[in-house]
Amino acid sequence: MRERSKQAQAIRKLLEEAAGPMSANELWSASQENGIGIATIYRALKRGVEAGELCEANLPGSPTRYEPAGRTHHHHFLCSECHRAIDLHGCVPGLEAILPPQFTLTDHEILLFGLCADCSPAS
Repeated sequence: MRERSKQAQAIRKLLEEAAGPMSANELWSASQENGIGIATIYRALKRGVEAGELCEANLPGSPTRYEPAGRTHHHHFLCSECHRAIDLHGCVPGLEAILPPQFTLTDHEILLFGLCADCSPAS
């Protein structure tokens, strides 16, 4: 593994501690106190993906987001209001039962939409 700059280490730490995948702009907003520029964030993300340390999470209607590679199988929740993405751990059982006859499930991705706790109307 190649040595990472302090900025790349800070970006990686933000991604590891995040509740879900983050876009470059979300990372930039979260790293303002460290003085990391947006170009540095894009370079670090590109290098992280190329090195296999980060992976892209492409959620419909949303900019490319990034998360550490090697995480266990999970899905995502995308807030329709603030567009924050959250990891959902666990999986829906019985997906094979809804497949057409003679089809074989090789992979799947589930994305749930709704309002996060911050955007939900008070109950």
